[in-house]
Amino acid sequence: MSTATTADSGPAGSRRRGSIKRSRRWAMIWAYVFLLVFVAFFLMPPLYMFITSLKTSAEISAATNPWWVYNPTLANYVALLTSSEFQIFFRNSISVSVCVVIITMVVSTLAAFSLARLKFWGSATLATGVFLTYLIPDSLLFIPLFKIFAWLNELTDIQFINRWWILIIIYPTLTVPFCTWIMIGYFASIPKELDEAAIMDGASYMQVLTKIFIPVALPGIIAATIFAFTVSWAQFLYPLAFTTSTDQLVLPVGIVTSLIKGDVFNWGQIMTGALLGALPPLVIYAFLMDYYIAGLTAGATKG
Repeated sequence: MSTATTADSGPAGSRRRGSIKRSRRWAMIWAYVFLLVFVAFFLMPPLYMFITSLKTSAEISAATNPWWVYNPTLANYVALLTSSEFQIFFRNSISVSVCVVIITMVVSTLAAFSLARLKFWGSATLATGVFLTYLIPDSLLFIPLFKIFAWLNELTDIQFINRWWILIIIYPTLTVPFCTWIMIGYFASIPKELDEAAIMDGASYMQVLTKIFIPVALPGIIAATIFAFTVSWAQFLYPLAFTTSTDQLVLPVGIVTSLIKGDVFNWGQIMTGALLGALPPLVIYAFLMDYYIAGLTAGATKG
């Protein structure tokens, strides 16, 4: 023991410690270099959007430095925030997102609890199939969905197309599979002794879900909620295909269709609208990022 201590304190030990310190120093340097590159790469677009939103159309069109504002103005923000069309887009987006989140969380929580705890024939295969449906791109689904709603219109004489509430029916096809998969992993990580003890004490499965699983799996539920809100808030293809009237549009499509007239692009208001539209998810992520990361990690590694 004393021989090893003497060897570590000798010239060879000093060289090893110096080599470790140099390796650690270079590792930290490279980590910061790549972190700076990453931050610059992902912050440049929103920074450019913010700079452009402070410019007039004349300054945007002028051959000047695009990264500098010579005559800053808030006219683009005032124009959008006081626009009745923008308020309609924002209200429709809020209504759709809130309804989709509620539907998604109710369906996903019940489905995840059933697949994780109520073991039945084919439950494992069904759980895998639920996640695989999320991998199907929405660009392959919107045409069949459009045909289905056109057929329902002929059958029931109810107008489904060009109604903002149709998105509440469509969006869960994107959010439910992934949210269910996240919560299956979280529910599977909860010790079985908890629900077995509750059932032995006379609790029903619904009581086990509401009094044990939901409080314990709260980070996973929050992660799934954030995901559902983000998807329903930022979805572009489905509202572009299913809604056309101005009073039925949601924010992502409304900004593009109302601020682009033929080949004329109102870049100042487009950038302003994009920044204002990104604000609600940004605020949510800022306050709940830790829960989101924890929920995704558990959902990806458990089960």
